[in-house]
Amino acid sequence: MKIVVAIKQVPARDSQLRIASSAKWIDEEDLTHEINEPDAYALEEGLQLKEKHGGEVVALCFGPSRASQTVREALAKGADRAIHIEDENPGASDPLAVARLMAAALKSESPDLVLTGLQSDDLGYGQTGPILAELLGLPHATIIMEVEKQDGAIRVKRELEDGWFQHVTMPLPALLTIQSGISKLRYATLMGIKKAKTKEIRRLTPADLGGTAANPSILLDRVYLPERVKHTQLFEGNPAEAAAKLVEKLKFEARVI
Repeated sequence: MKIVVAIKQVPARDSQLRIASSAKWIDEEDLTHEINEPDAYALEEGLQLKEKHGGEVVALCFGPSRASQTVREALAKGADRAIHIEDENPGASDPLAVARLMAAALKSESPDLVLTGLQSDDLGYGQTGPILAELLGLPHATIIMEVEKQDGAIRVKRELEDGWFQHVTMPLPALLTIQSGISKLRYATLMGIKKAKTKEIRRLTPADLGGTAANPSILLDRVYLPERVKHTQLFEGNPAEAAAKLVEKLKFEARVI
């Protein structure tokens, strides 16, 4: 059973964010990167399936080359090999653009199961997985809580609203987006870190996969921090009139009542 786990590399959330001098993106000069948290749960699910049923886990990573330590982390945790799509400007790609690159990278893999996280931590995208499934022509299910392998199929548990769940049996190959928090994430062992140094990493660029940086799918005009301003307004009239004006402001402008 070949399992591909799609992973996005994002700036660590405990890093101090600053706006770049171009005002087009954040300054990543001093930032560390980590595996997108929902994708980390997808990786854990893939590794658990491999331990139960055998096979191979391939980490398909999307992000800048400077975030290569996250690829090594996936290998150290137990992935057998990795494919790293090195995009130096990942913020210029929308879910469709990312899914197209991943689909192109998977053409030669023919996986039995593709796993992704539910959404990305940095920009909150949640459609990359379903779009990738459509491009690959695979059945898919989202918000997965449990995966059970059957003969030529899988049975999954989906989280719905208001505490409800849905069980679905799907044929293989298929694609699933994994819900965060469904299991306990493992740490990379010292032996795993040593083995990761010898595992294969196939590095690709968007140009290798038919993409181009000349026509980004997202154009950022300006990135800026919220501006704090102070403003004082005095309401004239008697107390009843002033109170009525204050209520109107709080209701229609501040929207707090």
